[in-house]
Amino acid sequence: MKNTILLSVALASASCGVHAQDLGYTYLEGGYARVNVDIDGVGDADFDGVQLRGSAQIGVSDFYVFGGLGIARNDDAGVDVDFSELQGGVGYRYEIGSSVDLISELSVLRQMIDADGVAGADASGGRIAVGARVAMADNVEGYAKLGYTGGGDFDGSFNATIGAQYRWSDSWGVVGELERSRIDAGVDVIRLLIGVRATL
Repeated sequence: MKNTILLSVALASASCGVHAQDLGYTYLEGGYARVNVDIDGVGDADFDGVQLRGSAQIGVSDFYVFGGLGIARNDDAGVDVDFSELQGGVGYRYEIGSSVDLISELSVLRQMIDADGVAGADASGGRIAVGARVAMADNVEGYAKLGYTGGGDFDGSFNATIGAQYRWSDSWGVVGELERSRIDAGVDVIRLLIGVRATL
């Protein structure tokens, strides 16, 4: 009986270790991005480009820092139009089960649109987000976040993100993500990301 109890405790500890690794907060990822920008009364355009992102857990705490850079381009009208975004911030994770983390994030955001021969436009502000990461299987993770972007140049609007990761090893996985946000009054952005993540 005693051995059974010890074995159960050991297995539970091992499971917690695997969970911490599965929902790791130290990683680098990069991949393809498609950004659709829709301006009321004008129309919409698709931008294709790349997205680079990273996250690092702060020591053994439940805090982490994160950042990202995205650059996408559209030349459908014979004019190069670039859409780029910079984001950096800090997050906090709170484990509520063996496979679920609640997360909250605070970040600064800068988005820019630039066209050849035309004055560009940019917007800067802050974003808060709350959500959850869920380990649905040994190698599958899903996550969702609801955020609010405001302050600075932003009027204030909500955004939503859903995504998933499939890992084929402890360190490598493929990530897919869909985000919808508003960067200004009447300007909506839908972003699709597909990339590879290296968990460190």
